[in-house]
Amino acid sequence: MELDHKVIKELSAIVVIIIFGVLVFLAVKPILLAIAWGMLLAYVFLPVYRWLNKRTKNEVFSASIVLILLIVIIVLPILFVLPDIFQQIFELYKSSQALDLKGFIDNILPSASPQLVISVSAAINTVLGNMTSSILNFLVGLTLDIPLIFIDLFVVAFVFFFTLKDVEKIKEFVKTISPLNRSQEKMLVEQFKDITYSTVYGRFVVGLVQGLLAGIGFLVFGVTNALVLTIVALFLAVLPILGVYLIWIPVAIYMFATSNIIVAILFTLYNLIIVSNVDNVLMAYIVSRRTSLSPLMALISSLGGLFLFGIIGLVIGPLIFAYFIILLDLYRNGNLLSLFSAEEQPVAEKKS
Repeated sequence: MELDHKVIKELSAIVVIIIFGVLVFLAVKPILLAIAWGMLLAYVFLPVYRWLNKRTKNEVFSASIVLILLIVIIVLPILFVLPDIFQQIFELYKSSQALDLKGFIDNILPSASPQLVISVSAAINTVLGNMTSSILNFLVGLTLDIPLIFIDLFVVAFVFFFTLKDVEKIKEFVKTISPLNRSQEKMLVEQFKDITYSTVYGRFVVGLVQGLLAGIGFLVFGVTNALVLTIVALFLAVLPILGVYLIWIPVAIYMFATSNIIVAILFTLYNLIIVSNVDNVLMAYIVSRRTSLSPLMALISSLGGLFLFGIIGLVIGPLIFAYFIILLDLYRNGNLLSLFSAEEQPVAEKKS
């Protein structure tokens, strides 16, 4: 069958759109993560913006105020805790270099041969050296990447501001190009809202729990400045770009270097088993409560998204899984083609 002139034009237009779409993707690829974070944060702060805009009737002013609020909540705490973390890690690194592992092994294994003591000491020193070196390399790399970090932060702020300001225009534009019918589109939007809110707000709740558990560990195991360290741990746990491990690993190294080894081992096991895993378990539960994902599926999707997309994968991973389950359910019920149908389809009520 010959292609008529109209079909050729349409195919040519599609090819041109695809080519330019690829070029646009390549152009924004270096800052794609920053753009995604800006849009995600804008979505989370959208209720605040709408509440403020109703009272001010000024989109630019409302978006500016919400942007300042975002900076106060996220950026300032990071700037507050980073200098203390840097200083403590460098001090712990120096302390770990003076660790007398040979004497400790001689005390707990008095009958061990000198060769075994030397081998075990060398192995432990290698592990501790790799850990401290990795942390130091990370901090050095972070310092060297400060210009790029500021560029990414600027992009996040820029995207955040204009996404809030032009949110209605963006919604209308997406509706005009969406191939989905309105009822199915509404269902997907609700699913996105549930996953995003449960993931982001769940991150805050889980961060508080994780930080408090880390603080309990500092108190129980007699770590000095436990209150200050607990406050730092709370900041690190709540903020998704960091992590509470940045505080308890240096403390564990310091304990190995300066205090009772048994206490140091127990402290490390407590943080490895409880503190480091509580966020995955609680996040899976919170996400599964508001979405169609089971706790196991929510955990797998969050971890998979984390490895594939980085921190933002904690949101994208469950989102992909949830959409896949929706499509699979539509296919199972023979309604997959209705997703792209022009006719409205009734949307099943959400289970409470």
